[in-house]
Amino acid sequence: MEDKTMNGTSRRDALMLAAKAALGATAVTFSGPLPAFAGEDDTFSENEVVKAVADFFGVTTEAAAKVVEKIFADLGRPNAYIKGEEASGAIGVGLRYGEGTMVRKGYRNMKVHWQGPSIGFDIGANASKCFTLVYGIRRQEEIFQRFPGVEGSYYFIAGIGVNYQRTGRISLAPMRTGVGLRAGVNAGYLHYTREQEWFPL
Repeated sequence: MEDKTMNGTSRRDALMLAAKAALGATAVTFSGPLPAFAGEDDTFSENEVVKAVADFFGVTTEAAAKVVEKIFADLGRPNAYIKGEEASGAIGVGLRYGEGTMVRKGYRNMKVHWQGPSIGFDIGANASKCFTLVYGIRRQEEIFQRFPGVEGSYYFIAGIGVNYQRTGRISLAPMRTGVGLRAGVNAGYLHYTREQEWFPL
């Protein structure tokens, strides 16, 4: 005869329900890899990014929309962005230094620095603004690592240059305007740090 609980459910069924509940609780707190995308409440829409890029670079909404549309088609909605300024120079081998602020919904803005080498094709130096879309980041501190350029990902659209960088599940899409462009940046990497480090490697 099957053992029954007080509400008439068999003990076996009760145990199965308890096991399912336990598995459900585990799934909620699981800390393994997340999907490449985030919930829309945690990300920035295309319109939000277009407005932010246009305001930051001082370009028209139409110009900003062209480059943002390309990035969204490739990578989707970002869950953070970094806006800042940088300086670069090259004599065969280029160097780049920058600092800015990472903006993320539900978090305090965080100061970040970056530096890194690249293969340069000219001689000289310049300064520029840089607006970087960030994808797949979970903890703020995950930005503090090296991000190599993705080969063949350099684009120049509506006066704005963009190249993709990636480490693990985190992708970056830095955008630069005008004099800030340097053809060799795609061949190098950027190291993001808490403090400015003058040694670029």
